[in-house]
Amino acid sequence: MHADATGSDAPAPESAVPPAGPAGPVRPKRATRLRPLGLNEVELAASGALGDWQHRNRVATLPHCTARVVSSGALGNLERIAAGVAQGAPHVGMVFSDSDVYKTLEAIAWEHVRGTDAPVEEFATRATRAITDAQRADGYLNSWFQGQRPDLAWKDLRWGHELYCAGHLLQASVAAQRTGALPGLAAVAERLVEHLLETFSSADGDGRLIGICGHPEIETALVEHYRQTGDERALGLATHQIDLRGRADVELPTTDLPGGRPFSLSYFLHYLPVRQRRSATGHAVRELYLQAGVVDVATETGDEDLLTASETIWEDLYAAKTYLTGAHGSRHRDESIGDPYELPSDRAYAETCAAIASFQWNWRLLLATGRARYADAMERVLWNTVAGATSRDGESFFYSNTLHLRTSHEDEEDAPRHRLDWYECACCPPNLARLVASVQSYLATSDDSGLQLHLPFDGQVRTRLAGSPVSMDIRTDHPWDGDTQIIMEDCAPTAPWTLSVRIPRWSEPGRFRVVLNGEAVEPTLQHDYLTLSRTWRAGDRVQFANAMPLRLVAAHPRVDAVRGCVALERGPLVYCVESDDLPPGAAIEDLVIDDAPVLECSTKVPAGLEDYVKVAISASVRLVSSTSQPLYGEHLPTPARGETAEVRLIPYFARAHRPSAAMRVWLPTAPLQRAVAAMTEESSTQGTPLAATSGGSGCVDQEGV
Repeated sequence: MHADATGSDAPAPESAVPPAGPAGPVRPKRATRLRPLGLNEVELAASGALGDWQHRNRVATLPHCTARVVSSGALGNLERIAAGVAQGAPHVGMVFSDSDVYKTLEAIAWEHVRGTDAPVEEFATRATRAITDAQRADGYLNSWFQGQRPDLAWKDLRWGHELYCAGHLLQASVAAQRTGALPGLAAVAERLVEHLLETFSSADGDGRLIGICGHPEIETALVEHYRQTGDERALGLATHQIDLRGRADVELPTTDLPGGRPFSLSYFLHYLPVRQRRSATGHAVRELYLQAGVVDVATETGDEDLLTASETIWEDLYAAKTYLTGAHGSRHRDESIGDPYELPSDRAYAETCAAIASFQWNWRLLLATGRARYADAMERVLWNTVAGATSRDGESFFYSNTLHLRTSHEDEEDAPRHRLDWYECACCPPNLARLVASVQSYLATSDDSGLQLHLPFDGQVRTRLAGSPVSMDIRTDHPWDGDTQIIMEDCAPTAPWTLSVRIPRWSEPGRFRVVLNGEAVEPTLQHDYLTLSRTWRAGDRVQFANAMPLRLVAAHPRVDAVRGCVALERGPLVYCVESDDLPPGAAIEDLVIDDAPVLECSTKVPAGLEDYVKVAISASVRLVSSTSQPLYGEHLPTPARGETAEVRLIPYFARAHRPSAAMRVWLPTAPLQRAVAAMTEESSTQGTPLAATSGGSGCVDQEGV
């Protein structure tokens, strides 16, 4: 039994309850502290931010992914195997290109509940046929090894990604089975699982291959396959994969496979057994996918020690290795997490797939424990890194997500100035598509006491509570506004149940209000959730009003890269400055912010971001020209000089939609710029702070991260 965020023990329900309608991506078979709602029990309103994003995913991102999976050659690799003409023909793309096809199919399956257009359906039929025909008689399936080096199958577990690809196929199959999409894919998955069970050891001494994948992913996929089919052997294999990782007697074999490099075992999370590890390390996506699988196995086996091990990694990661945007991975080298407090803004790797994996891991931890901190982490990474990874039109993407793009930055494929429509390593776009297609499954839960709303959304919930059907309409302008209104549309007054709404970490203490049927009420604050317990009736209206003050945020002093800097947040959103919003001739590098700046919210949105950004932030700054200064100079502690200006900050997710793209999240405060300013010829008289027309500095809340 685990304590929630307040330190109180939260009892788990006695049994798992099947969802109404199809299950979403995560459906625990064993009872958990919270139960996810079914895929159709939450519907997003098209007018809301999440609903609009999901619509854009359906009409733009998903068709784009299907077209690029074809044009990139990823599907063609499988089709050549299916046609029997691949022997000796070159493989197009990465060794793990099959996974791009599988993730796209998973997105199509989740979208199937709302309906997909004909071209997407045609792709799904074509891809499923190719996969079915490419599979070997013994169940093995991998286009690179079948077409290039059949003799190396299962012999390069370090770099081959065979189990990684198999995992994404299994997850696509689970989605297909739960939604009735992609007929035939389930049979492929069953044959593949049989092959894995015959090949890989499920227990010490059973005589099968003792090995793990260099890129974790198969673990969580095997568990979800077990949850869907009831095949306990798949759960046993997943459990043994977790237990084998990090054991000194388990090799991670490699060959001369193209792309293989002599990285340390910590890169592969194979340097110490899972239960003994205390710190997050190595390749960020591998770490986070592994932890999702660890929680899945712990949940289904009732292994409290294993769950505690994953929570220990979480605490290390979020204490000193997480960006303000919720992203992970501070090093381009090895795409790795880095040391404690090693969080450089301008070289942040912060891969999109790591953000998605973080979201998925935190969801599993939330279900297992009920702790609000995991929902807080989900909200931060969703509305900053994940949301910012896709362009406004849904057809271009960021692979890495820097927090500071310099004026003279030279484009690199993994760190471009603007989003690209595809990548040589195309893991991120279809990963985004599958998450957003199923995002409604990650917003609300139920337990024996009632319903919990973890992430605000505009839409409807239709489920059963206290033995009766319940339908409620949820209205909010999140992430732009902190208010949420809930209207009970269908709710028979049979028995009381509890409605719980999370109080996010960004809330200002004491500034939330609850109004029930027009009258202010005092809700119970329990485990970071506002709770209302009553016998609900149709027509009941409850409004949760939550102020969204502007916040100046400072990093821990050990984060050297942003020492002496501040960032601006409002609600769940991190804001940034782009050079497009500076006066002509000014550079992003020459901007400093006063110790006590004048800040105010503004509905005046920069041109080009209308109907995409609703709230900008106006801030008083100084612009100090430093172009004529030497690289190093004497420190002269004299007052800062510079032109006073007002700039507009936009949400981080909306960056890079305009020509310049030079941007920064962390802004230097004026005292750090005194040496530069003193050496600079004064271009104007020292300005005075800007006067706010409304709100002013009274809405500023300074806090540490």
